Amino acid sequence: MLADRAYDANSLRNWLAERGVKAVIPPHPTRKHPHRYDAKAYKGRNLIERMFCRLKDFRRIATRYDKRADIYLSAILLAAALTWWIN
Repeated sequence: MLADRAYDANSLRNWLAERGVKAVIPPHPTRKHPHRYDAKAYKGRNLIERMFCRLKDFRRIATRYDKRADIYLSAILLAAALTWWIN
């Protein structure tokens, strides 16, 4: 699970570990004993966030005009293709 520093709590980490999920969460700067994390995997999180930011530039997607999931998915795919083509 990729998460921000704000989600660096022992209770969340323990809950994820019980379910067999690897937590990729950088330690909060105020932690006395910081834990290790995969910095390379965490950098990939930024790409995902930027992609969602670009998709939300399309008003139809940000406000979810389409109520049916299949039509909404097709709007997302069109917006992604358009964004890829422009860049």
